[in-house]
Amino acid sequence: MLFLPAAALCCLCSALVSMAAELVQDDLTLTRRVGQNVSFSCGRTDQCSSSYVWWYQKKETETFRVILDISRSTGSIDKSYNHPEKDDFTAVNKGNGCELKIEKVKVDHSASYYCSCWISGSHRYRYYIFGSGTKLYVTASGEQVLKPVVSVYPAASRDHLEGKSSLLCVASDMFPPLVQFSWKRRKENGRLEELPSAEGEQLELRESGRSASILLLH
Repeated sequence: MLFLPAAALCCLCSALVSMAAELVQDDLTLTRRVGQNVSFSCGRTDQCSSSYVWWYQKKETETFRVILDISRSTGSIDKSYNHPEKDDFTAVNKGNGCELKIEKVKVDHSASYYCSCWISGSHRYRYYIFGSGTKLYVTASGEQVLKPVVSVYPAASRDHLEGKSSLLCVASDMFPPLVQFSWKRRKENGRLEELPSAEGEQLELRESGRSASILLLH
């Protein structure tokens, strides 16, 4: 039997608690032209113990930067985090969550945006939880959103020898260059349904210009 010291058990519990809760950001990506407005949603803030929700910006070659925080009770906004474009942003509470807003987007606003708060744990610890993030693509005049070219192939692998089958789905030539895969199957009555997670495993691979999903059927 493996015995862990109390400190290790505490750290393990802390990790499990922080992984169990997450704020909800439904939009994987958003695309806007220069001058348009955009809103980023953040749901399930009712699980926050903190009185505030923080919004962060993450650019490709930079670290996370706090843009602002918003009071969950009063809706008051604090922009005293020295973000260079803080005046371009505002926020509002909406239902069981809040939204970050940009009235007129600029190319420089292209980035990923995350909401965050903290929850109280045992032994007076605080655990920060985040949304999954929403990536904003800002296009210049003339640039167009391109739908992905999608191709599906049977994928040869060692699993075929074990009575399993696998499928490969490749998405390419799209803009923005980020997609979310969803596997469905057609029933005998012709209706489509989501594939239960117990009946298949999914692996995603991404590289410049294309993304792929491999589905291993049990």
